[in-house]
Amino acid sequence: MTAANEQRQGEQEQGERPPLALLFEGGEVYDPTPIGRRDVLVLCGRIARIGTIDRHALDALGVSYEVIDARDGVVVPGFIDPHEHLLGGSGEGGFALQSPMLFVPEIVRAGITTVVGVLGVDTTMKTMSGLLARVKALHAEGLSARMWSGGYNVPPTTVMGSIRKDMLFIEEIIGAGEVAISDERGLNQSAQELASLVRDTFVGGLLSGKSGVTHFHVGEEKTRLAPLRELVEKFEVKAELLYPTHVQRNEELLREAVALARQGATVDFDIAAQDLAHWYERYVALGGPLDRLTVSSDADSGTPDIFYEQLCQLVVKQGVPLEQMLQHVTVNTAHVLKLEGKGRVAVGHDADLVVLQKGSLEIREVVANGRRLLRDGCPTVRHAFFEESLRQFTIDGDKATPRAREFRQSPPPRD
Repeated sequence: MTAANEQRQGEQEQGERPPLALLFEGGEVYDPTPIGRRDVLVLCGRIARIGTIDRHALDALGVSYEVIDARDGVVVPGFIDPHEHLLGGSGEGGFALQSPMLFVPEIVRAGITTVVGVLGVDTTMKTMSGLLARVKALHAEGLSARMWSGGYNVPPTTVMGSIRKDMLFIEEIIGAGEVAISDERGLNQSAQELASLVRDTFVGGLLSGKSGVTHFHVGEEKTRLAPLRELVEKFEVKAELLYPTHVQRNEELLREAVALARQGATVDFDIAAQDLAHWYERYVALGGPLDRLTVSSDADSGTPDIFYEQLCQLVVKQGVPLEQMLQHVTVNTAHVLKLEGKGRVAVGHDADLVVLQKGSLEIREVVANGRRLLRDGCPTVRHAFFEESLRQFTIDGDKATPRAREFRQSPPPRD
């Protein structure tokens, strides 16, 4: 690196203006399929070139750039998490059991660069407006953030009075969810009500250019996916408009999910029970289409760290090819959510990139929209509210993983 660029890199570390470009050198690139050892040039938040990049040419142009050494690493697309309770858990069992909101450092250290916020059973104290504000805050801190409109209940709780209006007039809202079926906390809505909701969401997607899918929470009742089959069979709802999650609760439910995926629906596994490897093996054995499966964190009182650990286990311990695992948190999710510019390492796409250590797959670097949010394994984001805050806090749950304990929330520095 030239002396000028070394000075610029030092200035960035001190919180000054970031460089115009990032250069990932010498990593094995997965787009998410492997394309070999390549350099990746990021310019103005997008991927500008993949191939061999001449540093001298950049120096001659006078371009301010920072180098990320990826020679012993793997460069992959940033992960997309389609289901995170960004405001925290609802607190079933009492008000004191509500959990706090999620923060950028704990999200990015799991390799997540795009997150979709969701409400669940509580749409009263955890409000749609509050979720929208949290999504906007995460975006301001560097992540790409979207959200679902509604919750378990039907008719859904919305910001502007209807799902369609929310999708048309609120940029961050991509569809309806998470609507509860086969769950005692749901409102036992009729098939007609569900069909109307799904079609209204679809029309909202048509008019706004968004995904227009409806995200379903599937509970533990014996009806399983019967409500969704009824939509397809009796109301001629296209299966691709249905996006159920928690479909790996038991073998019977999984078999129904595989059948629905074969009809065109995308189905989602959460990692809350930390049993992803078992159910992934069963999904593959049952012939589940790999391009119709995504994985989400369902983080609330849980942590995105478990999301990363479960994905890592598939590859390191179970022997699933890295490119196969990656599709479930990159291209598949980008496709079902219609997130343009996401999910791939490709020229013109958003610069959402993760550098993994070869072998262990430990996350070394995370870049979101061209902004370096994790450097050498450590989050770089400092919350904006720290500047005016006198608070000091750490968040260490009694069941926190060892990896989570390494990344305690840091108090603001004192003068």
